[in-house]
Amino acid sequence: MTLNATIFGPEGLTVTDWERGFFRETQPLGFIVFARNIDTPDQLRRLTAELRETVGRDAPVLIDQEGGRVQRMRAPHWREYLPALDQMERASDPMRAQWIRNRLIAAELHDVGIDVNCAPLADLVEDDTHPVLRNRLYGADVPTVVAAARQCADAFLAGGVLPVLKHIPGYGRASVDSHKDLPTIHALRDELAAHDFAPFRALNDLAMGMTAHIVFSDIDPDAPTTTSPGMMQIIRNDIGFDGLIMTDDLSMEALSGTIAERAASSIKAGCDIVLHCNGDSVEMAAVADVAGEMTPAAQTRANRALAQRKSPENIDIPALEAEFEALLA
Repeated sequence: MTLNATIFGPEGLTVTDWERGFFRETQPLGFIVFARNIDTPDQLRRLTAELRETVGRDAPVLIDQEGGRVQRMRAPHWREYLPALDQMERASDPMRAQWIRNRLIAAELHDVGIDVNCAPLADLVEDDTHPVLRNRLYGADVPTVVAAARQCADAFLAGGVLPVLKHIPGYGRASVDSHKDLPTIHALRDELAAHDFAPFRALNDLAMGMTAHIVFSDIDPDAPTTTSPGMMQIIRNDIGFDGLIMTDDLSMEALSGTIAERAASSIKAGCDIVLHCNGDSVEMAAVADVAGEMTPAAQTRANRALAQRKSPENIDIPALEAEFEALLA
């Protein structure tokens, strides 16, 4: 089956008639859900099943469920978590706590039919890291961040959920919020390679990744990573990431041009998949049209990633919860 090089976010709590026909015809690689799509566990199970039914296959369903501020599934139906950086600083055994946190998250996701989570983050905390990102991160040094990101990814995989490494090749130096403006980093390429890009190089075996909407002026002063062929070559060749690369959300204001132009530029630059999240039907149609069919290389990467989906390993949830509480006491 030929798939469209897109992942779409539905509009609401159920699939609309228009979405049902559009998804069936377009065949996006998968879907992503947000708080607007989530009410109760039963409702979310119905939605994820309905999304897969529209395309007639076991399509991946994604979410941003980092815990802390970026958490789409919330109380009273799901656990609440500290921001990741706060947890790393508080836990008596930060790496064990990181694994347990994300194994519990994976169990909650798998229970409602979500099998891909947009985490871990391998960006480094810097002096100027914007507050929208800072406390979502794991630390300021490369070994800590790599170890914590690996714990996160391993916990997801053990729970039947695929991890998405973000934000490639590193967003930690950004002092502005890319949801609202375009960050530009002026560090030299050698410094970036030795520091910012290093965690991603160490984690380049992960099967899925997400770009950062950020300009590195010493490499490509004219385009953010998502739409920069030069930056995509660095990701593939220097960082050595051969997993499926999706854009961060095309609706973020760091990108310029129409939504269709953003999608076309991302695919042309070398992204495998474009991510459109806001549920706007007119925009979805425009994005699907210009994104086109997945390339053979993108399809190979997607198949390789999705082949890692498996049934969760058996765990004792109450015992993990008790250990987690003790680690944070």
